[in-house]
Amino acid sequence: MKVLFTSFAHRTHFQGLVPLAWALTLAGHQVRVASQPDLVDDIVSAGLVAVPVGVDHRLFEIDPAEATEVHRYSTGLDFARRHDELHSWDFLLGLETGNARSVFPRVNNPEFVAGLVDHARRWQPDLVLWEPFTFAGAVAARASGAAHARVAWGTDLTGYFRSHFLALRADQEENRRRPDPLADWLRDVASEHGVEATPDLALGQWTVEQIPARFRLPSGLDITPGTTSAPYNGPSRTPSWLDDGRRRIAVTGGFSGLGDGADLPELLARLADLDHEVVVTRSGLAPDQVQSNVRLVDFVPMNALMESCDVVVHHGGAGTWASALHQAVPQVAVAHEWDCLLRGQQVADAGAGLSLDPQQTDAATLADAVRSVLDQPTYRAQARALREELRAEPTPTAVAQEIERRTVAART
Repeated sequence: MKVLFTSFAHRTHFQGLVPLAWALTLAGHQVRVASQPDLVDDIVSAGLVAVPVGVDHRLFEIDPAEATEVHRYSTGLDFARRHDELHSWDFLLGLETGNARSVFPRVNNPEFVAGLVDHARRWQPDLVLWEPFTFAGAVAARASGAAHARVAWGTDLTGYFRSHFLALRADQEENRRRPDPLADWLRDVASEHGVEATPDLALGQWTVEQIPARFRLPSGLDITPGTTSAPYNGPSRTPSWLDDGRRRIAVTGGFSGLGDGADLPELLARLADLDHEVVVTRSGLAPDQVQSNVRLVDFVPMNALMESCDVVVHHGGAGTWASALHQAVPQVAVAHEWDCLLRGQQVADAGAGLSLDPQQTDAATLADAVRSVLDQPTYRAQARALREELRAEPTPTAVAQEIERRTVAART
């Protein structure tokens, strides 16, 4: 069958789709990946067929005041401390409104939607698989008669909050029912291309979940377990120093938990006496600013680095999180953005690491956390237990077969 993947031009969101795209390719299907021009080189580098459509997204042109409002609903999502608030009507309406007004229209700009719809109508895919911010994929699927599903590359907060929003909205009296900002926006987009606005434009006909079962949120959505194969890190080479036998601590470049970059040298100084090499990616530091046990690198394939690591310090990003799970590496997460905080907390709850509050974390606190994880073997034992759970998830071959079955069912 013909399978069209689509993602707006954001490298890490696309990388979460690559293992599934290859699983379907190896199952014998024709696979294309459509995106805005800025992502084409990344698609081609992944060995996939790229289809450039429209113009690049305008997400980073967002007005500062709008950005502040969006961040109000996308940071500090602590499910333990803020459970009632995060499931309240006011919060959910604010989240849906901010995304529908300020985020999704910039990601799915009119030129991109039109180009994707045009390509789908010409190529006639059997299935469109779209990452959760790329609603253009749902519109293109409906316009071309294809089945379609969302592919969650990380924790599916978008689907989770959407399902709770709809449940609360349905409970309101009909004459007092509040607007549905996302549905209103999707209705306008769909109408421009002669597509009827239906609920599946927001949530897909089903959702492919690509994280272990224990970490999935109870959204009530129709779920197909996806491949949890090792995450794709992008085109890369393994440096020879990774095989020198040293044990390591990784501090990732996306890490921002210390708030003030000046604290990073202090953290590294506090780890100087450990019998570990500390590998720091994209730090902006110069060699003369760090100790002899620190290696500064611009990039290293995370899957390869994790093989020699005893702990990784990161901000909760899906790629690093998944790489650590696959290599049974304990994690120290200092996170606050979107689903990053939840990922760190879930690993900590499983006993495979620690989750620290950025507002209460300094170099000393973080160094103590790293030492604690290194000194207590229970963290490594629990990380190994999580890896075994991961290995019990469906294989890429099984996932491809289930997607084939669901596609046939959705089109009959």
